[in-house]
Amino acid sequence: MLKLLKIFFFTIFFMNFLSISFSKEDFFSKGVKLFEKKKYDEAKFLFERSIVFNPKDSNSYLYLAKIYKNKEDQISEEKNLEATLLIDPAKEEAILMLMEIGLEKTNYSKVKELSERFTKVCEELCNENKKILKELENLEPKNNES
Repeated sequence: MLKLLKIFFFTIFFMNFLSISFSKEDFFSKGVKLFEKKKYDEAKFLFERSIVFNPKDSNSYLYLAKIYKNKEDQISEEKNLEATLLIDPAKEEAILMLMEIGLEKTNYSKVKELSERFTKVCEELCNENKKILKELENLEPKNNES
């Protein structure tokens, strides 16, 4: 009888574990679909649930940052971008988005630092760095003023 109870509890535990592990991937993919449909509040909830099951999911943090960008909540956007880069320091899109925030805040030293980092990791968005550096040149105060 004791063996049957152990087998029963093990089976229940195993089935719950499988359902949880399959559902965490589902939260992210469903969140992306909702994000693409511009249903940001619903997508935000799913990305947050995805992070609960997998706290090292840099893509969920990146999508949360995109949602906050659309909602014009720069503080939350920046926090999620920094979390993304803590998990995946080579995430091009996150570096690029942080560079854009740096330009808005006129934090030229941070933009230059991120630009150097970006050039080391860029694969797909390399042209975007050139645009930002050109914009930085146009905005940066000139040092040759008397």
